[in-house]
Amino acid sequence: MIDPVDLSTLTTFRVGGPPTARVAPVTEHDLIHEALVVWGLDENWLLLGGGSNTVVADEGFDGVVIHVVTRGIAVLAQEREPSKGACVRLRVQAGEPWDDLVAYAIDHGWAGIEALSGIPGSCGAAPVQNIGAYGQELSDSLVAIDFLSYDTGEVERLTAANLELGYRTSALKQGLRGVVLAIELALHDTAAEASVLGSALGQPIKYAQLAAALGVQVGDRVSLHTMRATVQALRAAKGMVLDDNDCDTYSAGSFFTNPIVTETFARSLPADAPRWPLAEEPADRVIPLEDYWGIGPISHEEPVRRIKLSAAWLIEHSGVSRGFRLPGSQAAVSSKHTLALTNTGGATAAEVAELARYVRGRVQAEFGVNLQPEPVLVGLTL
Repeated sequence: MIDPVDLSTLTTFRVGGPPTARVAPVTEHDLIHEALVVWGLDENWLLLGGGSNTVVADEGFDGVVIHVVTRGIAVLAQEREPSKGACVRLRVQAGEPWDDLVAYAIDHGWAGIEALSGIPGSCGAAPVQNIGAYGQELSDSLVAIDFLSYDTGEVERLTAANLELGYRTSALKQGLRGVVLAIELALHDTAAEASVLGSALGQPIKYAQLAAALGVQVGDRVSLHTMRATVQALRAAKGMVLDDNDCDTYSAGSFFTNPIVTETFARSLPADAPRWPLAEEPADRVIPLEDYWGIGPISHEEPVRRIKLSAAWLIEHSGVSRGFRLPGSQAAVSSKHTLALTNTGGATAAEVAELARYVRGRVQAEFGVNLQPEPVLVGLTL
């Protein structure tokens, strides 16, 4: 155990009191040992990585924080797969900062996570909410994780399929308890292409806003370094790149997830509300003529289609503007992007929660949509 410090010093929102105790092992072996010791104490425990997706109450945490700071990137194999071409498989320690991994991969010409540049936090936290941005998600590249199970006390290898990865969620977020020790990724090795084209190219661009910023079409490819620089610029313009000299970035990034609703509900919103269908149109059903009379009644019921909405648009159009703050509060909506709540300096966790409740209430009253928080709230309720 080491002396606990206020969790405001270990989280990007810079709020939160101290835990009862803290451990911060620097090797994987010690992380396993320390976690098992903590679990044996039968006390409350909290995992903390880079602290970019955690908001802790002013009272702190009544228990032990397991601070994951293990680092290291290892190449497991370089191989060629029939469907993907040349691939490299990496094993990355859970405490490795995510953006350091992205920069490392790009410098080596490995594609698959370049659109995830600039996302703060650690690699071990990445699969918890299946991080994603600009048309890429971790699930596109994740092979498996090494996981220390709280229930068994054993190290298990869980494949991506085992983790039930979805939009900003996973089995880890939904109750699977334990510690992510390392993640395994499969990335596209563009070294061969680079020798011909002169630069390593990223994956085809899927996101219209990113394509527009790059001056290309959706489906085009650009160099990995160009992709990284453009994504970082887009994120910085929204206050989503941490900057010690800019309190408008003292946040947990996007505070609310983009809501997913039925197509029927989406039709009730204003016509200019952004929306993105999550399911493809159902395929036509082909029935041979000779079988038609024997199939019985044909159901004309269509599957329920799910639509993703823009939380930022809903917030702005509910009357909450950029830079908004409640009277006397040091918590504010970012001046760059309404999806981020920020600590303008000296904010308390209670003020952050109060602002979040207000924003959610405005959206609920205006549109009937109940926004869900994206960060882990420790000792706080909305």
